[in-house]
Amino acid sequence: MGRRAGRWRDDDPTTHGPRSPDPVTCPLCERTIPSRARSSLHHLTPKLKGGTHKGTVRLHQICHSAIHARFSEAEIARRLADVDALRQDPEIGRFVEWVRTKPDDFHAATRMTRDRRGAKRDR
Repeated sequence: MGRRAGRWRDDDPTTHGPRSPDPVTCPLCERTIPSRARSSLHHLTPKLKGGTHKGTVRLHQICHSAIHARFSEAEIARRLADVDALRQDPEIGRFVEWVRTKPDDFHAATRMTRDRRGAKRDR
């Protein structure tokens, strides 16, 4: 088993939090998160911006990755610290429309957007 393969084991609560026996719904795309699907906890306010003890939501991993690929933590804290605000953003709205057509356990690699990649190089 490779290093990345062990990251998503169902019996490891440190990588994606404790699992609920009941089916969970992703609040962003509103699809069910099956137990076999990749998922993670999203801090509504990023931990680096004071959200360590604030609310979290369980999202499909692809939904969580899409958020962090498109927005900086400062922007998430400033204007997207709520699931409704995320859903209303045009970039995430297009993503949500697309991902709703996929199966509940769908996952694909997420690339950082071009404008965010350029910003990282300038640091």
